[in-house]
Amino acid sequence: MVVPDHVAEAVRTLIEWTGDDPAREGLRDTPKRVARAWKEYCSGYADDPAIHLARTFEEVGGYDELVLLKDIPFQSHCEHHMAPITGKASIAYMPRDRVVGISKLARVLNGYARRLQVQERLTAEVARCIWDNLHPHGVAVVIDAQHGCMTGRGVRTPGVGMVTSRLLGCFLDDQRSRKEVLSLMGY
Repeated sequence: MVVPDHVAEAVRTLIEWTGDDPAREGLRDTPKRVARAWKEYCSGYADDPAIHLARTFEEVGGYDELVLLKDIPFQSHCEHHMAPITGKASIAYMPRDRVVGISKLARVLNGYARRLQVQERLTAEVARCIWDNLHPHGVAVVIDAQHGCMTGRGVRTPGVGMVTSRLLGCFLDDQRSRKEVLSLMGY
């Protein structure tokens, strides 16, 4: 990948501003490495997560109960400090008449996570994408993550996790369904 000069120069400026010498041996290639890394970190901008939900399966032997993919690891970056957000997500849906390959749920998560984010929006975007594209009876997304902007700077509180959830359809409206899905997710 060709790194535009102005991007590499911006990284060199940051290195110099922090007090180091961008010309020293260990840092000479860092501006281009950082630029390539950020292009990868933010590759979700070039992805339409909904595309992963286009292929579905109707021949599932009449299965119409909960589908849950738990503890999906992800990494994102906070839009306020561009610091890492690392965590895990649990994604569930109650199919109406079709299911999707389970890896597609992780792909939807990563499509949104690979953008500058806030955890609340990430949670809502994943849930809405599944709701709008699979038209299930319900969707539940719970994300548990640690934020580098809080653990590595500022208040510096390592080990603190933030949990967000978005429930739609039967998981929002029906107390029994809500309790079941959250219990199976471990909450």
